[in-house]
Amino acid sequence: MSITILGIESSCDDTSAAVIRDGVMLSNVIASQAVHEAFGGVVPELASRAHQQNIIPVVSEAIRRASIDKRELDALAFTRGPGLMGSLLVGTSFAKGFATALDIPLIDVNHLQAHVMAHFIKVDADDNNQPAFPFICLLVSGGNSQIIRVDSYKDMTVIGQTIDDAAGEAFDKCAKVMDLGYPGGPVVDRLAKEGDARAFTFSKPHIPGYDYSFSGLKTSFLYLLRDELKKNPDFVEQRKCDLCASLQSTIVDILMDKLRRAVKDTGINRVAVAGGVSANSAVRAAFEDHAARYGWQIFLPRFSFTTDNAAMVAITGYYKYIDKDFCSLDLPPFARVEL
Repeated sequence: MSITILGIESSCDDTSAAVIRDGVMLSNVIASQAVHEAFGGVVPELASRAHQQNIIPVVSEAIRRASIDKRELDALAFTRGPGLMGSLLVGTSFAKGFATALDIPLIDVNHLQAHVMAHFIKVDADDNNQPAFPFICLLVSGGNSQIIRVDSYKDMTVIGQTIDDAAGEAFDKCAKVMDLGYPGGPVVDRLAKEGDARAFTFSKPHIPGYDYSFSGLKTSFLYLLRDELKKNPDFVEQRKCDLCASLQSTIVDILMDKLRRAVKDTGINRVAVAGGVSANSAVRAAFEDHAARYGWQIFLPRFSFTTDNAAMVAITGYYKYIDKDFCSLDLPPFARVEL
């Protein structure tokens, strides 16, 4: 008997709904919020208001594109956290009301777990490129940088994580001081292709174990700009591509150094990457290089599954449904939590 899951994602500034049947994606609709670009970052109050406007049409469109009737849904999975509390409240409240109206089970999903589970979304019935357990996953985004050992969909252990800033945050904040706009990561990636990655040297942390730190890199980058702008007010504009290439190269080196250690120490050579930064071309190139050099079996997500999306929530809900792992209506969303 088929299992059809509706997923809802509203943890930050993207309102998304998706339908998955037996692990195969039938639809995945995302409404992004351009309003935040003018502020150089996500404004929580504006985000929650936009979710209120978007969630009904997005869910309706996801069901329409899936060519199903809402009464065919077996369960509703929603992002319970972590994320922005106002945004999560919109998605959580809608999910509870919709599930109650349809009299179907409700499934709460951890946003970080969902990013890892994005690798198990099938775009068609013949899609069999999913990692076998156990595997190591590098989860990198604007809010998270973690190395995770994945033994099953419900058994994930964080073995390394950032002690301060995330990799995506380093991209965005360094881009902001160069006045490259928001989000800055994709702009840095594009400009880096035209620059020299060896033009500038930035600070790299010396943190024990598999943990990350990017605050020193950001400070090093800021100090370089401060000193060079005193000598040449046009420094950033003239060296923008070199700055982006050097910054990107440093961030990728930091990420891959700890990941190499984790893979070597665990002996697990199946390695995946997830989260928004997994769309970065240099990160993907580094994974392909390590596959060739160290014999890793790598798993790179489709670009449509790198950013926040409801398909990853729905696929997590699908596996939780099989285990009858449902939640009650009185569970509140949470802003912060470890995986």
